[in-house]
Amino acid sequence: MKTLQLKHCVYANSAIMVALSLYFFLIPAALLVVDLNDPGLSSGQTPRFAFRWHRSLSARYGTWARDRVAAGPASGLSDLGVAGTEWPVFGSVFYLWATEALQQAVEEDPSLSPRQPKDYAREAIRAAAALVADPNQATWVKEYWGDEYLEKDNLFYRMLLISGMLSYERLIGDGQYLEPLRHHVETLAKELDASPHGLLDDYPGYCYPIDISAAIATIRRADSVLGTDHEAFAQRALRGFQGTRLHSDTQLPGYMASKRTGRATDVARGIGLSFMLIWAADLWPETAQEWYQKYEHHFWQEDFFFAGFREYSHDIEVPWLQMNDPDAGPVIRGYGTGACAFGIAAARALGRYDHLSSLASQALVASWPLPNGTLLVPRFLSNLSDAPYLGEACTLFAFAHRSQNVFPTTPAAGFPISVFLGVALYGLIGIILLRAPIVNAMRWRKDFHRRHVRAQRLQVYLWVEVLVIAVIAYLWIHVLLGFILLLMAQFLPRSTLMKAKRMRGRKKRKDRNKGVS
Repeated sequence: MKTLQLKHCVYANSAIMVALSLYFFLIPAALLVVDLNDPGLSSGQTPRFAFRWHRSLSARYGTWARDRVAAGPASGLSDLGVAGTEWPVFGSVFYLWATEALQQAVEEDPSLSPRQPKDYAREAIRAAAALVADPNQATWVKEYWGDEYLEKDNLFYRMLLISGMLSYERLIGDGQYLEPLRHHVETLAKELDASPHGLLDDYPGYCYPIDISAAIATIRRADSVLGTDHEAFAQRALRGFQGTRLHSDTQLPGYMASKRTGRATDVARGIGLSFMLIWAADLWPETAQEWYQKYEHHFWQEDFFFAGFREYSHDIEVPWLQMNDPDAGPVIRGYGTGACAFGIAAARALGRYDHLSSLASQALVASWPLPNGTLLVPRFLSNLSDAPYLGEACTLFAFAHRSQNVFPTTPAAGFPISVFLGVALYGLIGIILLRAPIVNAMRWRKDFHRRHVRAQRLQVYLWVEVLVIAVIAYLWIHVLLGFILLLMAQFLPRSTLMKAKRMRGRKKRKDRNKGVS
């Protein structure tokens, strides 16, 4: 009876493991080999694989954003943590920024993609912009700023709101957000220009120059849609990053500053500098080059395996592993994950292709690209309930960002050793996982008559039940839960090999039973 059923379980498990080894390791290894040879990885060109990522992300992002707006979950949030409040809106803006950059790249070189991003991603663009503009998503800032949350300070959220509306108008251009966009651009520019030190708070008493630089760049970019001219405003706004706003040790903008005194209240940090340089390259080209040189001097780090930007300068000692805050990500051996990720866009913007090739190649390998276009590690590091695609949107933005200015370029350098080791590790693990189930199935086939399986019928039923639940979880609950259940099914059926003496005894009992019957 059970012989056929048990063999089905074993062979099906082997087939599942073979498929998983191909999907998660061997195919990603092959993709990495191809993508690491993309010229956009070490030059000003846009990498072709960025369009593959974008098509995959667009298909998922539109559905998620529409469902979130329809459900209105943010309006009932009791936890004002960063992940559950800022990240859904921030991730949507990153997605729209990346879409803009890819659209610009296709317009300049149509061979990069057979279809334009603004066409195949139209519904995702609409959904992402609607999420950013949804008042329910602003519950967290209303708790801080009250009814005036769109008219006073609150710079970070207002910058995101303007960015979402602006990207929509630049991509779709149907005028849906044109009037509110004009209002928010003018009120924010006026308030920032009138501030004593060129600083505004994100939250009461908390001012982050990193966000001010993005706000200035967004206001400046809006001129192309609104027909306005904020160039003089942008030049005056540089005062928010000069004098006492610079940290004394590095002469670079501090991560935090005081709106009241105009002084830096924190050291310069990699996450802030990388992100500011992305926008400074277009706003203040000469200043951006000066900052980048100092940034390289105080923060660039290379060793035998890795190369990248530190989260803190060389003068500040940090533990081997440090979890700073959700925005900066973990600090590993001094390297800042957020600093290195945004450093890709900064290096692209300023023509530092020597840094770009190191940062981008390491990020590409670390992202764990799957055949369906998902970036597994960025996805895993996101907030799986409130902002599941933030990590992928940020990574895509870093690889797709384009500067409007042309800078002297530094030739690309070779990839760090960690890149080659990473690709080899994908392949090695894939081969091991591919071989193991095949060997196991062959052993079952060879030794099946010697295997003792307790409660055979029950184990078969449990195996089928776990597989069915895994499929249901994968399709309708959560992908990760589906994979976990799929792996649990590998532990069934459980068996033991009988020794020869035990087998002879078992055969005698069967013969006696036949004689009695």
